[in-house]
Amino acid sequence: MPYFEHIFTEVAAVLAVASLVGAICLWLRQPLISAFILVGVLVGPVGLDWVHAHDQVELFAELGVGVLLFVVGLKLDPTLIRTVGMVSVVTGIGQMLLTAILGYGLALAFGLESFAAFYVAAALTFSSTIIIVKLLSDKRDIDALYGRIALGILIVQDVVVVLLMLVIGAYGVEIPDVNFALELIKVLAKGTGFLVLVGLVTRFILPLLLQSLARSTELVVLFAIAWAIGLASLGVVLGFSQEVGALVAGISLAATPYRASLAARLVTLRDFLLLFFFIDLGVHIDVAHLANAVMPAIILSLFVLIGKPLMVMAFMGRMGYVRQTSTMTGLTLGQISEFSLILATLGLSMGHIGEETVGLITLIGLITIGFSTYMILYAYRLSDWLSPVLGIFERKIHHLEEDLGDASLSGHIDVVIFGLGRYGRNIARELRNRGFKVLGVDFDPEVVSYWHKQELPTLYGDSEDPELFHSIPLKQAKWVINTIRGQDQCLVLLHTLKQHDFKGRIALTAHTVNEKAALMKVGADLVLLPFRDAAREAADLLQESWREDINPKA
Repeated sequence: MPYFEHIFTEVAAVLAVASLVGAICLWLRQPLISAFILVGVLVGPVGLDWVHAHDQVELFAELGVGVLLFVVGLKLDPTLIRTVGMVSVVTGIGQMLLTAILGYGLALAFGLESFAAFYVAAALTFSSTIIIVKLLSDKRDIDALYGRIALGILIVQDVVVVLLMLVIGAYGVEIPDVNFALELIKVLAKGTGFLVLVGLVTRFILPLLLQSLARSTELVVLFAIAWAIGLASLGVVLGFSQEVGALVAGISLAATPYRASLAARLVTLRDFLLLFFFIDLGVHIDVAHLANAVMPAIILSLFVLIGKPLMVMAFMGRMGYVRQTSTMTGLTLGQISEFSLILATLGLSMGHIGEETVGLITLIGLITIGFSTYMILYAYRLSDWLSPVLGIFERKIHHLEEDLGDASLSGHIDVVIFGLGRYGRNIARELRNRGFKVLGVDFDPEVVSYWHKQELPTLYGDSEDPELFHSIPLKQAKWVINTIRGQDQCLVLLHTLKQHDFKGRIALTAHTVNEKAALMKVGADLVLLPFRDAAREAADLLQESWREDINPKA
């Protein structure tokens, strides 16, 4: 006898529990993915046993995965993939290969059969795009050097996910006992035909169609969802998974001018529907399987939390990046992905693996996502703490990026400005117009190249890199200004300047009044509040204009 006689009441109750558990996880600074899986266990058969509308929940779950993969596809703009840089490609592929090989060996050592070990190894390989992007955005580090490299690695991983899902989705319900070469040819033929068809539609039909629909934003979004579900269905008909079709649908729209708007508008829908995917995953978790998987899950989780960051540090250090940048990037990638759980569910539905393997991967996800959240949030402090023992990963070589800036720095320097974004470049321009000698420092090669052409002495680098300060004439400078908001970055800069015995004054940038008070307390001479300062200047201009209107000049 179900607790709820109507599905609407059932869903309302589940959403209420999800909101409560989500609020607790938010207070613990945990991502909502962990909360949703726990909600699934709580309302499932081993808990309150509230979920009986399994068909409806599974439908929402499948739609959620489809929308997620469609949004990921929208971000896989081929132009963007070409510009992520050699470090992202080399580090991403190297880390995935090492993780897969070592993870496969560990899984076999725990007694898993070869196909289950393959799925576990694949699950360990990928890092969570949703969690990393969300936490880096919250920290305002999405444009930091390590953040850009981490996002580049995630893009490389997303491309590999597409290929892996194409292969897995081609096998149908059971593992075939026929000639592998023949099956591979069939898969390639169907896949090529599918991609060619989508490519032709994308090239000759979609631009005109989207242009005609663009007069209504709601209609464009509706068409995009219909396009995603339509290609997902076509993927199923051709023998692939629906996830592959949704990914291809997103990629087909990635080069259009509407991709950013579509991705932004679908994020809320994606998060809502994904709730049901993770709830459905939690509902089907057998606690007995979890109990048997505790020790393997702990060891494999330690491999992910420690091993993956060390691999990233080794590859980046080999390419010449300083330990601070490589450590921060590695700490960011120390978890498994939501795609790992999706791949596990896909393998279960196809009969490739059993519920025991899904339970093991899910438990690894809960552990690594939970701990890596704190690793990302406190990455600056961990990096500073670990820096002395991580020198073995650092290889001092010349970088082409170092040629972007003015390394000679001849002449006198009055002000050093970290960050030449909109706020920083305006400060630099105003100070230079008033006769000050300004040195700019930025981690964006394009920004550095632009200012170098404008004859502004500029260095390529990151305030997180302590080695950078050996190239900066701190003894000459009267002011060091940091226009990059983020309390942790400001604290790192303060600490580094004190280590180099900087005698001048320090101006930092804060987002809130509380941050300003905290930074003033630890030694800043001046703390800038960009929005408040701009508002005060605007008010002064308005007041001055108002006075001129009242008292016009004769």
